[in-house]
Amino acid sequence: MSFEVEGKLHKKFDKEQKSGTFQTREFVILDESTQYPQHIKFQLVQDRCEIIDNIEEGTNVKVYFDLRGREWQGKYFTNLQAWRVEAAGQESKPKAAPGDFPSTPPMTSDEGGSYDDLPF
Repeated sequence: MSFEVEGKLHKKFDKEQKSGTFQTREFVILDESTQYPQHIKFQLVQDRCEIIDNIEEGTNVKVYFDLRGREWQGKYFTNLQAWRVEAAGQESKPKAAPGDFPSTPPMTSDEGGSYDDLPF
């Protein structure tokens, strides 16, 4: 499952070498879009640990992440595994401006009625 959320980069933690071939890094964003601000912790793994190196704490960011879960010895763990972090407003996909597309008049039927009055 893939999700995204925007917030302010609150805290960056150092990388942790979990084994000879596996590393992680955690960071926290502050989401103030609700009545009660939320501190949300994410995890980066392997080569993605560096993607927040150039982002300063206090910067508004957009985090793309997957929801991960696992069981270990009868206990269940949930993790928000980030795979992309960018400064808010820096999306790589261009968005169309309202005036980019020509407006098309509504289609009409032979009887002069509009096709836009369909019930669905």
